[in-house]
Amino acid sequence: MRRLAAIDLGSNTVRLLVVEVPAAGPRRALYETQAITRLGEGLAATGRLSEAAMTRTIAAVADFCRSAEARGTHEIFIVATSAVRDALNRQAFVDRVQRAAGHAVEVVTGEEEARLALLGVLEGLPGLAGTFVLFDIGGGSTEFILARARRVAAAVSLPLGVVPLAERYGTDGPVDWSRYADMEREIRSGLAGGLAAFAAGSRPDSLVGTAGTVTTLAALDQELQAYDPAQVQGHVLERPRIERLLKRLGALPAAARATLPCLEPGRADLIIPGIAICLAVMDRFGASAVSVSDSGLREGILTQHLSGGPP
Repeated sequence: MRRLAAIDLGSNTVRLLVVEVPAAGPRRALYETQAITRLGEGLAATGRLSEAAMTRTIAAVADFCRSAEARGTHEIFIVATSAVRDALNRQAFVDRVQRAAGHAVEVVTGEEEARLALLGVLEGLPGLAGTFVLFDIGGGSTEFILARARRVAAAVSLPLGVVPLAERYGTDGPVDWSRYADMEREIRSGLAGGLAAFAAGSRPDSLVGTAGTVTTLAALDQELQAYDPAQVQGHVLERPRIERLLKRLGALPAAARATLPCLEPGRADLIIPGIAICLAVMDRFGASAVSVSDSGLREGILTQHLSGGPP
């Protein structure tokens, strides 16, 4: 029985997934966890990963590797995304992670990150068909994939992430709606420029979202008292319900948002720019709803390694 683990080393969150792969039959998730470490904190202003953010993140990755090893897993694949690939001190950080964790770190391009996310989403939502756009809102960037016949037709990574937006527009308190409108304009301008040639001449059949913003919204929309991946997977978020959540969350300071079930304290200020990105993406593609995938990059990393490489 083979056991593998994937660690998604993101700009805001570090995520671990440990799976067991039998000789025959589907793989089974044994253990998963995550920690919000805000690796990308301050990166937009300085171009560098801060010492405090690196220390928090290195500790989380090393701890996750020990957790995986304690479960009999020695094939551990660590993939770093936007914050690491954009940082001036990326190599020094990668070297420190590898020394502390005892495993190699792969820094992927935005396009590769998007492709891996698609692999993971298709693993979790095997019924997806036709032409669809998958978007992955991250701490430092948002990835977009146009998928046709379950394969990548186009992919782009845009520097629209919830961490720098939260830092610029100050989303700790109740929302200042004039500043929110300024943030919306920045997001919509970034989408207009970055997606000008994306999906040109093609109208997607559906829109699919993955990662922390949309999965959190799916849990809040269903009023879950504890996060349940099975109930989040495939949930459809309709625009009026997202707008109601924005109004509800926007009326609260981050400290009060953090007390809500399924909204982690480390995401309480980031959920506002995340919603703004989500709504702007829906408008960009003329979508009234978003299908949510709990599976994403971690599952894609494992699918790639089990298949022996990129498809």
